Amino acid sequence: MSTEERALVRKIDFFVMPIICTINLLQFIDKSTINYAAVMGFKEDLQLVDNQYSLLGSIFYLGYLLYQLPNNYFLQRFPIGRYIGTIVFVWGAVLACTATGTNFSQMAALRFLLGFFEAGIYPCLTLLVSTFYRRHEQAARLGAFWLCNGIALVVGGLISYGIGRMTNTMGLTNWQWIMIILGCITSAMGVFSFFCLIDNPKAKALNLNAEQEILVEERTRDNAVVRTTTIKRDQILEACKELRFWCFCVACLLINLQNGAMTIYNAQITEGFGFTGLDSILLTIGAGGSTVLFIVLGVWCVNKFKQTLYTACGLMFIDIIGLILLIVIPTPRVKLVGFYMAWSYCAAYVLLVTSISNNVSGYTKKIFYNGILMVFYTLGNFCGPLMMVETQAPTYVGGMVGYCCANVVVVILLLVARWQMSVMNKRRLARPSSILTNVEDDLSDQQDSNFLYRL
Repeated sequence: MSTEERALVRKIDFFVMPIICTINLLQFIDKSTINYAAVMGFKEDLQLVDNQYSLLGSIFYLGYLLYQLPNNYFLQRFPIGRYIGTIVFVWGAVLACTATGTNFSQMAALRFLLGFFEAGIYPCLTLLVSTFYRRHEQAARLGAFWLCNGIALVVGGLISYGIGRMTNTMGLTNWQWIMIILGCITSAMGVFSFFCLIDNPKAKALNLNAEQEILVEERTRDNAVVRTTTIKRDQILEACKELRFWCFCVACLLINLQNGAMTIYNAQITEGFGFTGLDSILLTIGAGGSTVLFIVLGVWCVNKFKQTLYTACGLMFIDIIGLILLIVIPTPRVKLVGFYMAWSYCAAYVLLVTSISNNVSGYTKKIFYNGILMVFYTLGNFCGPLMMVETQAPTYVGGMVGYCCANVVVVILLLVARWQMSVMNKRRLARPSSILTNVEDDLSDQQDSNFLYRL
């Protein structure tokens, strides 16, 4: 890499990545607020019974699901920086209003709206990373992006622990203050993003010199993404015919069965190990630390061995072992070992997203892939909490066994997707194309005979 390109990457890392990471951190904390509220009297204040708490977790993802198709349209119609700023501000306002909910119906409506407006953010941020960075740079940046989920567990745990110890609450409960404080912070970030988020590699704010402007063109060719407002239906049809597309989608759904449960139940799981309410919140910080560790380990392995999907499969095996330990270890407090190991699924999901980012070209096809992936992500997160049956608390054995089985299938699906891409690579390397292709042609990975998949 030349000196000028290093300087260009530093600029992008400095101006773009901090905002991307902060937004991602806030969205994870915001959707997890009921996890912390649950050990502060939230269930009792709203008089939740039976599976109503699980439904609040699932309803969030119903809103998430319904916004995916509109989001795909908006991504090709509006400036992405302004669009991100708007939806971040709105969901922050919805979260702050969540403090006013007094029963299940009201809270369900507010959780639906929170999920609805948060739904656009993952595809937006992933798209930004895939258009600013070369393909070999994306694993580290997407790793940093998803690393914020682990950091969010740490930050969210510390903030919630601090709020939980507040005594002068001005007539409000501690869990209401969680919603208000975090909602206001998020809305402020939305305003900042609206005006300050750079969404174009050629933006004037990056102050590119002549050589860096040429480099931007070269980097755009490397990441095989050029933005266009033209929706190419043939690329959508091509994606639907691909075996790997369905492997990735179903794997995404199955991984996120566990994610949907862990996001809203992790404080209650640790509370079931024999710890008090606020202490159980502190223990979720360890879950954040293990998430960070696994993502760093996963990204390092990919950079070292150049094997994205094999690394993801290894991380899924660690997750499976962790879940088994949660089921079989008889000493409640020792179950923490299995609990922390089980968070390795986050790193596996990062690598799944990275593989798609690296291996799908064509702007319409990439948006379609990301959009449908988010539909399956949503379905997994919607169904996951419903597998946590309250009568099985605090072990939730049925849910844990279900997640184990799902994760075994995930490993098989990832290996099938890798096999299909490997076969295509061998064909193209055996019969090199003499046709020169240009990224400005907006070809899909199948249409571009020079495209090689990163396995």
